[in-house]
Amino acid sequence: MQVTRDFSHYVRTAGAGLQHIDLAVEGVHCAGCMAKIERGLSAIPDVTLARVNLTDRRVALEWKEGRLDPARFIDRLEELGYKAYPYETESAEATEVAESRFLLRCLGVAAFATMNVMMLSIPVWSGNVSDMLPEQRDFFHWLSALIALPAAAYAGQPFFRSAWRALSNKTTNMDVPISIGVCLALGMSVVETVNHAEHAYFDAAIMLLTFLLVGRFLDQNMRRRTRAIAGNLAALKAETAAKFVGPDEISQVPVAAIHPGDIVLLRPGERCAVDGTVIEGRSEIDQSLITGETLYVTAERGTPVYAGSMNISGSLRVRVSAASEATLLAEITRLLDNALAARSRYMRLADRASRLYAPVVHATALITILGWVIAGTSWHDAIVTGVAVLIITCPCALGLAIPTVQTVASGAMFKAGVLLNSGDAIERLAEADHVIFDKTGTLTLPDLDVTNAADIPPDSFALAGRLALSSHHPVAAAVAQAADAKSPIVGAVEEAGQGVRAVVDNVELRLGRPSFCGAEALVGRATLDPEASIVAFSKGAEKFILSVRQGLRPDAQAVIAALKDRNIGVEILSGDREPAVIAAAHALSIAEWRAGVTPADKIARIEELKRRGSKVLMVGDGMNDAPSLAAAHVSMSPISAAHLSQATADLVFLGRPLAPVVAAIDSARKALHLMRQNLWLAIGYNVLAVPVAISGVVTPLIAAAAMSGSSILVMLNSLRARSASREIV
Repeated sequence: MQVTRDFSHYVRTAGAGLQHIDLAVEGVHCAGCMAKIERGLSAIPDVTLARVNLTDRRVALEWKEGRLDPARFIDRLEELGYKAYPYETESAEATEVAESRFLLRCLGVAAFATMNVMMLSIPVWSGNVSDMLPEQRDFFHWLSALIALPAAAYAGQPFFRSAWRALSNKTTNMDVPISIGVCLALGMSVVETVNHAEHAYFDAAIMLLTFLLVGRFLDQNMRRRTRAIAGNLAALKAETAAKFVGPDEISQVPVAAIHPGDIVLLRPGERCAVDGTVIEGRSEIDQSLITGETLYVTAERGTPVYAGSMNISGSLRVRVSAASEATLLAEITRLLDNALAARSRYMRLADRASRLYAPVVHATALITILGWVIAGTSWHDAIVTGVAVLIITCPCALGLAIPTVQTVASGAMFKAGVLLNSGDAIERLAEADHVIFDKTGTLTLPDLDVTNAADIPPDSFALAGRLALSSHHPVAAAVAQAADAKSPIVGAVEEAGQGVRAVVDNVELRLGRPSFCGAEALVGRATLDPEASIVAFSKGAEKFILSVRQGLRPDAQAVIAALKDRNIGVEILSGDREPAVIAAAHALSIAEWRAGVTPADKIARIEELKRRGSKVLMVGDGMNDAPSLAAAHVSMSPISAAHLSQATADLVFLGRPLAPVVAAIDSARKALHLMRQNLWLAIGYNVLAVPVAISGVVTPLIAAAAMSGSSILVMLNSLRARSASREIV
């Protein structure tokens, strides 16, 4: 009977003509595994992307639509020595918990055996071994073997399985020299015990496994902390929503069955499953994990809501603008996945070094054994020295040097409201010494407000707000929100490009252009904010001018000052009117600014700064900023930016504050410093350790402690990336 495998449920569209699937892969432990999987899958024709995320042991694959069966990827991974299956959050978490428990059991067995074997070794070490009775010495050795051999067989499984998979596929990884070293030490110890020799190395072998398991368990826990961020986001996703299928009839349907334009009911205590706009009801919503706002937001007619937001008090009717994978929450999740799977220049360097290390380690150990034999040493002593070389030169520290920093730094940046969208963004951001800001939507908030509402009679302003509800213009939406308007005026008519009008109690009301409202004369006499957009309101013979503008981000001034404190140049390049740009530059104490610039002008300025040797960080949000974002050395966009800008930007920041820009720079500089430190620690360790091991003065036990110590030192140093940003006053 032929069995077919259908994975179409897990495949999604990734763009024009591309399909995407995420696979969970077992047995991925190091940079060498990542490189082997990516090379093996990329070699399949029509595959356009194969990226391994070491943090959650997941591989993301993209290929030309209709060209490949996803089952082929699972078969290819099996050929490479890895078991794979479609990635699902719940099953992945269950697998992760099971693996963590297994590692902990292995560590417990190894630690228990180490303590007992070391106790049995004390009588041998403390006295003159040659003076001991052979029966006593052999008894201690056999008792050590009785404890160490089964303990090593169980506790060494994470390394033995990985090494066997690699060797079965005619490749090597970092677990191969570890497994060979442990097996040689145990085998030699058994031979020594059988031959009544004075020394055995059961303690070295089992202690090596203990040290290695401590390092691997710490590494996994560190990755789980960062992965918990993604898990928190995944937990925000609601799988179903209450969709209106009639005027007063709702049906609980899967999110996949909801489309833009549908109306859903959001009840108190529920998480929103879609992005949309409130059309009826009033409540408070918690959207802190989505937008960065910690305070509850009042939700009423016209208020945007996002998937993952928690409704606190009242019921809301929401018109859907995006659902499923098109929501802001899904976008943030994808960006976080990019951050955790990003491959930096330093990581690629460490990957290449790690791939070369495995054969070099084996060759060095073999040459050491042969060299000592040629020099006249016994095979026994030569093999002991070779085992020490094999263990001490294992490149675990080098393999951890960069991924651990990148994992910790990505998590720290996310907590600060920044998501990576490019593999080498950390390095490039750390080099930035000049920041160019767009003004509108970047230095200013994306939402509008009426700045002179207090100058208009309350009853007239209330009518203007109600009239504004009948318009689709964003300026009108700002008027309606500022006036706290609840119900539109019946019979209002919108004239395209002019405004909206209605008749109330035989009085004509108009809201729109000054010429449409007959208020041109007021524009010349009014003292208005140079950054404001002008909208007029007429109530019969009464005429009013409303000043609508974007306000500066609440911490923009402090952020600019913080950048200057870090010796980073700052300027504004904006396509807005000169008066508006001057006002923003003056308020923020920015001396360099240009107004009315085109995308080509922005690129020209960036190129000019590059020729001077500056590393430019471009921060912008508009569609017209996409070319300059791509041209800059590194780029950032707010999450509210146009999708094209987000796709172009190397980093995306959440929420209303501008502080994530400074936090990202601080984190990147600290991370780059730690990456370099870790590389030098790993390289320096091997430069010092290898000659010492070859010289024969290091036992396998000391080699195990030194190798594991270097890995743990690298991981502990990487944890310093968690707190990098200095406080912005």
